[in-house]
Amino acid sequence: MNFKEKIKAAIYKIKVRLIVGAFLLLSVLIFAGSTFSVAIGNGRLQADESGYNWTVFYETIFNNTLSPIKSLKLCFTPDYFPDFLNLTGIFILIYFLVALIGFFKAIPKHQYDDIEHGSSRWADGDEYGILSRKAGIILAEKHYLPVDKRGNVNVLVVRRFWCW
Repeated sequence: MNFKEKIKAAIYKIKVRLIVGAFLLLSVLIFAGSTFSVAIGNGRLQADESGYNWTVFYETIFNNTLSPIKSLKLCFTPDYFPDFLNLTGIFILIYFLVALIGFFKAIPKHQYDDIEHGSSRWADGDEYGILSRKAGIILAEKHYLPVDKRGNVNVLVVRRFWCW
């Protein structure tokens, strides 16, 4: 399995999670990001002589939590837009870092990841018959049970026990 196939397998494996994560990122930006950016902007705009005004910050968060659409409209005004861009960049950076970690965990370690041992996914139907008197009946990829072998030709079939 070459690197390109591993990348395709990892993308196939996590594409639903990436879409759900992007939707959650958008939701967090609309509801929490807009509220926080307006609160950061109000704390910066109404700063007192000691610096940042934390009281205004907390009051704005509590007042705007119940009205995120109002906060979202305020985010696009010139006073709050730089704070909203900074916060959006931080959220997107966190999203990409988490997505990158998930992507690297989803990369298959070898060719047979997510395939049961003894799986016949590689078979196309012809392999189930007797191939020849020398090769025998196929058991797994490149493993045959010889038909004309003398002695013990017993085969142990192991499978899951599903009774409940």
